[in-house]
Amino acid sequence: MAIEHAFLPVLLGDEMNAYGMARAFYESYGVKPLALNHTNMEKIQQSDLLIFREVPRLHIEERFVVSLKAIAEEFAGKKLLLLACDEFYVKKIVQHKEELAEYFAIPYVDANLANELLTRESMYELCAKFGFLYPAMHVCTVNDYEEFDIPFEYPVVIKPLNMTKYATCIFPGKKKVYIAKDNDEKDAIFHAIYKESAYRDDLMVQQYIPGEDAHMCVVNAYVGQDSKVKLLSVGNPILEEHSPEGIGRYVAIMTAYDKDLMDRVKLFLEETRFQGFATFDMKYDERDGQYKLLSIELHNELSNYYVTASGYNLMQYVADDFIRGSKQQLTYVQNKHLWTIVPNGVLFKYVQNEQLVIEAKSLIRQGMATDSIFNYKDMNAKRWLNITLDNLSFYRQYKKYFNNKGLSN
Repeated sequence: MAIEHAFLPVLLGDEMNAYGMARAFYESYGVKPLALNHTNMEKIQQSDLLIFREVPRLHIEERFVVSLKAIAEEFAGKKLLLLACDEFYVKKIVQHKEELAEYFAIPYVDANLANELLTRESMYELCAKFGFLYPAMHVCTVNDYEEFDIPFEYPVVIKPLNMTKYATCIFPGKKKVYIAKDNDEKDAIFHAIYKESAYRDDLMVQQYIPGEDAHMCVVNAYVGQDSKVKLLSVGNPILEEHSPEGIGRYVAIMTAYDKDLMDRVKLFLEETRFQGFATFDMKYDERDGQYKLLSIELHNELSNYYVTASGYNLMQYVADDFIRGSKQQLTYVQNKHLWTIVPNGVLFKYVQNEQLVIEAKSLIRQGMATDSIFNYKDMNAKRWLNITLDNLSFYRQYKKYFNNKGLSN
């Protein structure tokens, strides 16, 4: 017999991320979130930890609020917590926050601050006031890309700024992120995107920071309704994905501790009157010994489960704050833990820092390692088969693409 709960998390967007968040909710409360997606993924539909529902055209503007109001009416007896699993749905929720707040608890900042943080130029300007460094960057458009000259040294990273629209484009040589080593490569990338695809939104051109995957740093934060930071965790991504469609996505993270960095993030979030989740992606620049800020996300990325696995359940923080009204104290995570979504064989072969490999093996032996997707407590034959096939595909992907190094920006 199903257990009834007084609240229901409603998760929108990226299915892989939704699974990690659902797992965290279930582990803390035994509640199965409702995952509303505009695409299908078999591993998610086969999970016993969430209720999957495909809502037709949920991503369409005229259907978004109407569909969510219908969900709220269906579950009128519960407190509903609305969470986005990707940037697209963060923007949608923030845009309609006022009208949705009548039906849902919404742990996001208001539109003005959200737009400032989700626009690269304004985000960097704001962060610079708090001492964050960042790589030189420029935004070019479909109207000026042919005349655009790089105002800083090569190599450069080129990345579409509207990933939702870019995801629908199909053309030869398509990648999630590009690196251009000279002017000819830059022009060829611009031509491929703007001449051979339907993409017409802006492109970010940013100075490349050299270094292996382990030079990356991610800071995850939860900020309460009172705009006070409740939880801060630093992760060292020791391996990223290298396939064209997934390049730069973290697949293995080891928790770290950096009080100075945590203090700076805390000051920034509290001074800007932030609330909800924040994800800071940075990269260590060995040329000057400084971390450079790459992006701030207002949602938890797929890798956020590394925080929960280390002993601090991120979803419990938001539910206890917005649903239960619990008082929460500031916590800096110091527990050592390894999070991964790739097989150990891939991890041991492709992590370049031998000391990190030794440390990863030690954490695995001690039972201080977690795969957020491969969950023994949520496994049936079909789900096991799909996950096993995915794990085998990681071996093929890394063998094929890993030599295309250095796409962490």
